[in-house]
Amino acid sequence: MGLHAFLAGANALCYVKNGHKYGMICAWAMMIDYDVIALLVGEQSATGKNLEVGMLVGVSALSKEQKAVALTLGNGHSDEIDKFANLSYEIDESAILIRGARNNLVVRVEKLIKLNPENQDILVIAKFAKSKEDKSKEFIDAEEVFR
Repeated sequence: MGLHAFLAGANALCYVKNGHKYGMICAWAMMIDYDVIALLVGEQSATGKNLEVGMLVGVSALSKEQKAVALTLGNGHSDEIDKFANLSYEIDESAILIRGARNNLVVRVEKLIKLNPENQDILVIAKFAKSKEDKSKEFIDAEEVFR
């Protein structure tokens, strides 16, 4: 398996754009300032490809009980299937927030950075607009979801 250098979570990046719901799971997410986060989104992601600077998106740090949610949002592409058909969520402007998550953040996309010309993965930089946390819940570990 190799080096396990850091703990990765299962973070739902979800939003509505032009009446269509987009969602994915992002394991690589972190705070980079007191009110700024960074997420690494794969080049194949329909959710990533439809992001724009200035838009509000939801980031839900899933709880231990939400493995099924992580698997649902982590499989397939949002432009091919309705990932939200069997999920419990709420919409705040264009941000979709997953109910039962450890933390729910509404963030504004500040920058979209292509890391490498050969690999079109996107580093998303976003600033908090609103946040809600449930400290009674534990974060899910991505290894528990995807092993």
